[in-house]
Amino acid sequence: MKTVQFGEKRVAVSKVVCIGRNYVEHIEELGNEIPENMVVFNKPNSAISDTLYYFSEKCRFEGEICFLIRSGKIAGVGFGLDLTHADIQNRLKQKGLPWERAKAFDHSAVLSRFAVFGGTVESLHMKLYRNDRLVQYAGYDLMMYKPAAMLEEIQTFMTLEDNDVIMSGTPKGVATYNTGDRFVGQVFSGTKLLVEASWIVQEEGPFVASNQRSRKEERS
Repeated sequence: MKTVQFGEKRVAVSKVVCIGRNYVEHIEELGNEIPENMVVFNKPNSAISDTLYYFSEKCRFEGEICFLIRSGKIAGVGFGLDLTHADIQNRLKQKGLPWERAKAFDHSAVLSRFAVFGGTVESLHMKLYRNDRLVQYAGYDLMMYKPAAMLEEIQTFMTLEDNDVIMSGTPKGVATYNTGDRFVGQVFSGTKLLVEASWIVQEEGPFVASNQRSRKEERS
């Protein structure tokens, strides 16, 4: 099982639960419709990574505030990159098919360490820098669905195991990226820096060849 750092320990994460379309400006930048209900999808344990790989010219980064859950409540806060094969996702959406091939592939949930958190979620905000330029910034105030609503909705149909991670949605500013790019993700509580993580994009990630074959098969 893949693990993440939570406080002083490594803990196993059974799944990563992702909230989609949670920031209006991000919905608009991708030309999507504002959903009537919360969009929820999962990434498996095998998607978790502490390394950021390059996959293709169509693979997109999406920075997010992440929550680690214990006893059904937020116990930790971290930063995550939700990697997305944008070309595959667009084709799947057009066909009304699930998103796993575009969202749940190996190394698609790049996660920082998680800080133990007992503060107020209203104070949380995040920043993501790419090559020293601020590309994403947002926080609690801009979320359509607040953390309490996420927990309530998820738990109406899915059990949150201890140490599961919720990726709370991405603000505007997503884009594709290149080998050698440097990313720095930060989560703040007010002015206090809770978590900071940095990644330099590594050359071809696992399953690049198989992903390329999948895209060719879908186009045929």
